[in-house]
Amino acid sequence: MIVITKVTVLGAGTMGHGIAHAAMMAGCDTVLYDVAPAAVEKGRRAIGGILEEGIVRGNVTRADAAAATARLTTTTSLAGALSGSRFIIEAAPEQIGLKLALLADIEKLAPADAVIASNTSSLSVTEMAAALSNPRRLAGMHFFNPVHKMKLVEVVRALESSDETLQTVEAVARQMGKETVIVRDSAGFVTSRVNAMIGNEAFYMLQEGVASARDIDKALKLGLNHPMGPFELVDLVGLDTRLSVLEFLHKSLGEKYRPCPLLVQHVKAGRLGKKVGRGVYDYPAV
Repeated sequence: MIVITKVTVLGAGTMGHGIAHAAMMAGCDTVLYDVAPAAVEKGRRAIGGILEEGIVRGNVTRADAAAATARLTTTTSLAGALSGSRFIIEAAPEQIGLKLALLADIEKLAPADAVIASNTSSLSVTEMAAALSNPRRLAGMHFFNPVHKMKLVEVVRALESSDETLQTVEAVARQMGKETVIVRDSAGFVTSRVNAMIGNEAFYMLQEGVASARDIDKALKLGLNHPMGPFELVDLVGLDTRLSVLEFLHKSLGEKYRPCPLLVQHVKAGRLGKKVGRGVYDYPAV
């Protein structure tokens, strides 16, 4: 049985701090890195908020939350974050250039036998693995937002991912209380490919005046039993993130994934979702 006791998470944004929280709660000593002190502090505060919500809901005791917090270390030193680390989760923004640059640093600074997982919703894990001298040690580990509520992790087998790497990634996901599916590296994997199509079609319907955003959301929730409507979901995920995924799928899989012009307009207008207070819907300042 594979048991990982330490996890390094690179990137303290929405996905990174959620993954760090999951690792802490799984009993792992957790290092959370980001290049900017403000980003690290924001990630730490967000983790504190998740823990406090769990206490209020009765899902976590205050003692367990305190113990988990004691397992968290934050840093802006990449060399420090990677020193001696045997399991690394890369959670940089969904841009291949950023991820390749980070993997080049991992290659230089981390132990040569460290297992590396990339949290990506659509990018080529095989391309990322090729940046390493040993591509067999990298696989995809696609978490879902919000990490502390979503049960699934897509484990993505790159062309050269070893069985041992996949087994380790699956073991870590299970330690975190997640269910896994194994997916061959392909554009959008399973969930992003289907979800991007649904979300894009919803924007086309909104653009055409078929129904209001709220009624489209209501129809999919009550008629198709979706837990969230497509516009509620895109506001949570980020319209810029969804657009980036669609652009990649369009390039990889063809015209049926061409981003809806209305989605592009929203992104150009800065309506990126909940993280900025306005997306398809407006969100009052907290």
